[in-house]
Amino acid sequence: MFEPKKKKNYTKKEALVKIAAYCAYQERNHQEVRSKLFSYGLDPDEVDELIIQLSGEKLLDEERYAKSYVRGKYSLKRWGRRKILQGLKAQGISDYCVKQGLKEIDPEVYEENLKYLLEKKARTEKEKNPMLRKQKLSYYLMSKGYENDLIQDAIKGQSD
Repeated sequence: MFEPKKKKNYTKKEALVKIAAYCAYQERNHQEVRSKLFSYGLDPDEVDELIIQLSGEKLLDEERYAKSYVRGKYSLKRWGRRKILQGLKAQGISDYCVKQGLKEIDPEVYEENLKYLLEKKARTEKEKNPMLRKQKLSYYLMSKGYENDLIQDAIKGQSD
């Protein structure tokens, strides 16, 4: 029958080589790296030492990770600030790094993203009642993480 694959336990030196490659491939946060190191069968002291070493070698940098995360989510997925903030907080990113990351948002592009999403959703929304239609569009944009005042302004601007 099927047997689960046994996890290989790595020495600290082997784990360092593997985790360095893991961090070099794409930006990682401390939480991801920590859980990966534990999956290698290392004890908590070794994990902490390796994280300090990776940070010292600039392979692991939470501020850089936060900036990269924000750029990706707001430019590719067109998320709003609230959803991005929630995502970073869920990953245990410090308040300072979150603030630095959110500085990556260009207000003009942010507004263009909001308008783009509004127009795209408005084209597919079948609701005929104007009040319900506005409400549905507003809920959709809130689910994307945009702020209520910006949503209301965009909806008013669209109906003018």
